[in-house]
Amino acid sequence: MRQIGHFIDGENVAGKSGRTADIFNPNTGQVQAQVALATPAEVDVAVDSAEDAQRIWMNTNPQKRARVMFEYKQLLHKHMDELAELLSAEHGKVVADSRGDVMRGIDVIEFACGIPHNQKGEHTYGAGPEIDVYSMRKPLGVVAGITPFNFPAMIPCWMFGMAIATGNACIIKPSEKDPSVPMRLAELFVEAGGPKGLLNVVNGDKEAVDALLQHPEVKAVSFVGSSDIAHYVFSEAAKYGKRAQCMGGAKNHGIIMPDANMDQAVKDILGAAYGSAGERCMALPVVVPVGEGTAERFLEKMLPAIEGLRVGTSNDPDADYGPVVTAAHKKRVESMIDTAIAEGAEVVVDGRDFTLQGYEDGFFIGPTLLDHVKPGMTTYHEEIFGPVLQIVRADTFEEAVRLPSDHQYGNGVAIFTQNGRAAREFADRVEVGMVGINVPIPVPVSYHSFGGWKRSAFGDINQYGMEGVRFYTKTKTVTQRWPEGETEDSAFIIPTF
Repeated sequence: MRQIGHFIDGENVAGKSGRTADIFNPNTGQVQAQVALATPAEVDVAVDSAEDAQRIWMNTNPQKRARVMFEYKQLLHKHMDELAELLSAEHGKVVADSRGDVMRGIDVIEFACGIPHNQKGEHTYGAGPEIDVYSMRKPLGVVAGITPFNFPAMIPCWMFGMAIATGNACIIKPSEKDPSVPMRLAELFVEAGGPKGLLNVVNGDKEAVDALLQHPEVKAVSFVGSSDIAHYVFSEAAKYGKRAQCMGGAKNHGIIMPDANMDQAVKDILGAAYGSAGERCMALPVVVPVGEGTAERFLEKMLPAIEGLRVGTSNDPDADYGPVVTAAHKKRVESMIDTAIAEGAEVVVDGRDFTLQGYEDGFFIGPTLLDHVKPGMTTYHEEIFGPVLQIVRADTFEEAVRLPSDHQYGNGVAIFTQNGRAAREFADRVEVGMVGINVPIPVPVSYHSFGGWKRSAFGDINQYGMEGVRFYTKTKTVTQRWPEGETEDSAFIIPTF
């Protein structure tokens, strides 16, 4: 059986702990590999390697750093199909979706290529008599990224792309459910000319996470995962004096106004709710039709669209989505559907009994649609993270604004309307970090930034874009003068210019 260790100092190394986790093939339910779970001592080795590489890299001029990132970007394009197929084999999302995962990671690497410009400081000539003031953005040192299973290419690139371009070294701790793509990303970075040790991958569980959080030479931690773990990582990082950005869960709403183009809204919501089997933090699992007439028109068009969905294996080019990642996750999603029914939701389409012929042991769940879901229900409050769409009916625009604004999560929201004034007011008032207007999955492009509000994000700085530059650097400000001859007597008051 294939054994996956760690990637440290430019090489694949075997794990030494004796502890492993199984990696499943979601299509068949069978174990396909085992991944080593690191000890704190193995984390120490990775940090030592990263420190050595970073001391040299931080003094490498930004254009040379950019050239490595340019070469890396080209290699990722060249290996796109390989990475996508590897990703699908462990995660379960269809290959076309995996290509999108890789491509959104490449987008951030592309933005990182502009680091000579984006890392520039500020300068004021003549701030006072013969006094100039300038600032510089310095790297932090060794940083860590803890990434989730649902985007094993994109999210590591969000983290190490920005961290390395700004002069840091990075250690990635990927999900133990699908670690092969992060390992391959690290190999390709070395092939692109990246110094050995600058990007290390340490596989593991909570023991490895805690070792990174407690290590004195790890200066910052970036995290994406569930809100409870995001809060834990943020709190522990603060306790040990580290900078942290921790992205958590989501419950994104799609508001359908009475004037919406319903055919387009249904098409958009279908993909946003069921794509990648709903395993996206920016999925759209709650639809809010405004008015009973809007709700009935939505149902009339959504039901045949759901019936037309094709659930298949991750390598089926005709499948709309594949299996969920593990048997445990499949069981949890089905349990959440049970809970919704017990609490009074109406099952319009039930995917719990879905099986795929020839793949009866795979982790498949059919598309599910629940109606008359209420804000007090468990499945409305909590993230399901599966192919389940819930309808929460609203009577008015005010109620539609209030629903996502009052929710514990504030990651993303979308509104479908042809009324520009309503869209503008909604975008201004809704208490959510990312807003889509007739865009169902409003993940910002790489030169903006990603980040939610409330329990969807802990920390003040978002992922990638200029926010990423700020997160992975610290500002040093210099006030200088070059006086000629003797200076005035020493001043015992604060200087003013």
